[in-house]
Amino acid sequence: MSQPRRTSRRRAWTALTLPALLCVLAACSTTPAAGGGTDAAGPAPDASPTPTGPPGTLFDTFDYTGADDPSLAAHGWEIRTGGGGPGIKDTWSAEGATFPSDPTAEGSAGAKGGTVLRLRSTTDGTARGTTQTEVQTTSRSFFTGTFAARVHLSDKPTTGRDGDHVVQTFFPISPADSSEQYSELDFEYLPNGGWGSTGPQLDTVSWFKADPPDRVHRTLERRLGGWHTMMITAMDDKVTYSLDGKDLFTSSGPYVPRERMDIHFSNWLIDLPFTGGPRTWDMKVDWVYYKADEAVSLTDLQKTVADFHDTGTAYVNTVPTS
Repeated sequence: MSQPRRTSRRRAWTALTLPALLCVLAACSTTPAAGGGTDAAGPAPDASPTPTGPPGTLFDTFDYTGADDPSLAAHGWEIRTGGGGPGIKDTWSAEGATFPSDPTAEGSAGAKGGTVLRLRSTTDGTARGTTQTEVQTTSRSFFTGTFAARVHLSDKPTTGRDGDHVVQTFFPISPADSSEQYSELDFEYLPNGGWGSTGPQLDTVSWFKADPPDRVHRTLERRLGGWHTMMITAMDDKVTYSLDGKDLFTSSGPYVPRERMDIHFSNWLIDLPFTGGPRTWDMKVDWVYYKADEAVSLTDLQKTVADFHDTGTAYVNTVPTS
């Protein structure tokens, strides 16, 4: 299961979002030319109006052109590039976060498919030759309710030799490890195990404290390569983790959210077990969903997502900010 959480992780995040935000501000501050016209280039497009939608809802299909797309930052996402752990310290890179077309994305039209968030981590077995990838929300708006994502897990590297201790994760977490109300709810998939286990395994982990680590967990020992719907329901003083509609683990008592959290996706390496050639590990996210203060069933989730796809809705955020 997960190692003690986390060394100097909060908050060394990319300055990549700054130019994106400046671009959005530039779009808002464009002034008309004399006589009421616009300049030759025309008005800059509005990168990110927050659309209306069901109250207390976040939904995103990751329909972005790249890490420098102004809408990515305007929709409340950032890519980690700074130092700290977990895994191979100080190897976080924005290069691994891309948004390719994928024919297996839900709601896709045609062979090209819709876009997905791809988190790619690479290594040649050395710290210098390693990059890890993490993407998170910038809003600390997520507390009780239902968290869900359609995630593609990898059992083998996309390229190179198998055997790395890779961790593919979806989790809401407190904005500071030192918080007195620390909260963290983890899905962690380890296709080759780690921390002494051989894998494959999916760990579901609820935290009460980061340091010293205080958490409860359950491990599903199964190979899970492919697409899955991961759901975390935090309601009525308990947390239930489910995979494709099957409940895996429930925590209660102190192991429930106690403060608002960020949402993260991360693909990282526990250690470097061998050298001898580069390899690439990919994790993909088709969409993410959150419904505040409600327990949503898998059936209702699937209907909601299908309705969003049918209406061409790629992004909604009506979650109140804290």
